[in-house]
Amino acid sequence: MEMAEQIAQRIKAERKQKGWSLDELAARSQVSRAMISKIERQVSTPTAVLLARLADALGLSLSALMFEAHPTQQSVSRLAEQHEWTDPASGYTRRLVSPALRKGDTEIVDINFPPAARVKFEDSSAHCIEGQVLLLEGQLQLSFGSESLSLKPGDCARLALHRAHEVYNPGPEAARYLVVIRATSV
Repeated sequence: MEMAEQIAQRIKAERKQKGWSLDELAARSQVSRAMISKIERQVSTPTAVLLARLADALGLSLSALMFEAHPTQQSVSRLAEQHEWTDPASGYTRRLVSPALRKGDTEIVDINFPPAARVKFEDSSAHCIEGQVLLLEGQLQLSFGSESLSLKPGDCARLALHRAHEVYNPGPEAARYLVVIRATSV
């Protein structure tokens, strides 16, 4: 199944499971009814910011919205089976290395962030997301309000990713980093 189809089906299924209309999800997510309808019908590809709003309104992490986990006790996350998604607005690519299978689990996400790319995420009302960002290649700037952290390869930052923040690549080459996340409901 294509990534866009998987995301569209997941949003629609979560919305219907909660008994919400398009209007209800629109009000809770601050994403227009028309846009949600376009996403569910695969007429429009959502950006990372829109997906984060929808995930938060549905009480899911971004990864949980994008990739439905199938829990097993013992498993290997094979590279060929890891889901990858590219944000149409910034061009950043997100690969789910290790999904969070149950509430409170840890997940690992591999991000490839193009030069000069910038993404602003809003506060999450549904999750408390503790994360660590390990920069592998390039440069990265993380901003939380007036606080800014500049990372170089090998640097690891511990962050409260549920707070509004901006990710920016000020360098001339792609930044590649791992995000280790532990999300719990608020």
